[in-house]
Amino acid sequence: MHPPGADTVVVRHGEIGVKSEQVRRKMEQRLYDHVQAILDDRDVPGTVEQRRNRLYVHTDESAVEAATEAVSDVFGVVSASPAVVVDPEMDSICETLAAAARDHYDGGSFAIDARRAGHADEHEFTSEDLERRGGSAVWDAVDFDPEVDLDDPDLTFYVEARPDVAYVFLEKREGPGGLPLGTQEPMVALVSGGIDSPVAAWRAMKRGIPVIPVYLDLGRYGGPDHRARAEATVSDLSRYAPHHDMRLRVIPAGDAVERIATSVEKDRMLAFRRFMFRAAERVARDENAVGIVTGEAVGQKSSQTTANLAVTSEATTLPVHRPLLTADKTDITEQARAIGTYTESTIPAGCNRLAPSFPETNADLDEVREVEPDELFELAREAAASVEVTDPFEG
Repeated sequence: MHPPGADTVVVRHGEIGVKSEQVRRKMEQRLYDHVQAILDDRDVPGTVEQRRNRLYVHTDESAVEAATEAVSDVFGVVSASPAVVVDPEMDSICETLAAAARDHYDGGSFAIDARRAGHADEHEFTSEDLERRGGSAVWDAVDFDPEVDLDDPDLTFYVEARPDVAYVFLEKREGPGGLPLGTQEPMVALVSGGIDSPVAAWRAMKRGIPVIPVYLDLGRYGGPDHRARAEATVSDLSRYAPHHDMRLRVIPAGDAVERIATSVEKDRMLAFRRFMFRAAERVARDENAVGIVTGEAVGQKSSQTTANLAVTSEATTLPVHRPLLTADKTDITEQARAIGTYTESTIPAGCNRLAPSFPETNADLDEVREVEPDELFELAREAAASVEVTDPFEG
């Protein structure tokens, strides 16, 4: 929802503003680059202006909604507002508020939320003056008896008045928050294509971490549908990072999985995950990544009890990051729907064929080492050396 004539998106960030001056400038530049990249990727016309603590996307009214939607997907953005740009004068602001009221205010309560930035002598009014005069303008513009509610209004009219320009808008569309992508070192993200791993990768990206998606092809224990959903979810994630390399790295794991499945019983999934972490570590070294991201959550599966997580993590010297560690499945599923990965994540796949009938839930490291293939880590090294880099977004 935007007032008539809106042709600018006001973009706000959060944590960046509390960083040191040097770090803040670097992060704001990253945010600027990401906003421009996502506009270009989605064919949305717009140029980005960078000011301290704000970015502004200048477009036209026909594209302002698309620009707001695109910007709201950018990591580091707290909120975005499609706005009308006017002179920082009381009359201009009130006229714009009245026009917005005639277009969008058709009943219920309203409030004016006005902010004035700059030195006191740079405007001939205060924020309170703006709210009082602006409220009168809205009141006079409609043909019904409006109601003012400053605590919980049905519609809020916003004004940001700066020394050289003012912005009038009607919403603050929520963004993901976090930090701009690329402000942290990259990590490998293990993706199965299930509900959890894409959400975990997205959460890592939200903290500024570029992820390198890695999928283990399980051979006959997986199948084309298993790989297809991994490719589809990575394609969905790539929409949030058009200027980063999100090509899927596929590790051929079929032979190793066959070896594990035929030689290990209740500890089978633990042996497989130890193989997986060691293979992912090899890819991470080759890609100059500093850690591994997984979709594991405590207790969600037999391999994800606290005891078993300790056993599987031991297989790699890299830190294993679990953004979903304490999340409930219902919350993970809800977020998968929100970020657009849920549908592809629910494509039927056959990876459950690897799981034993009675899996170990309280493993001992020495016992797992005893039963897993002696050449487990060599199998991981060989598989990772044959990694295939694919582009799931083409074709």
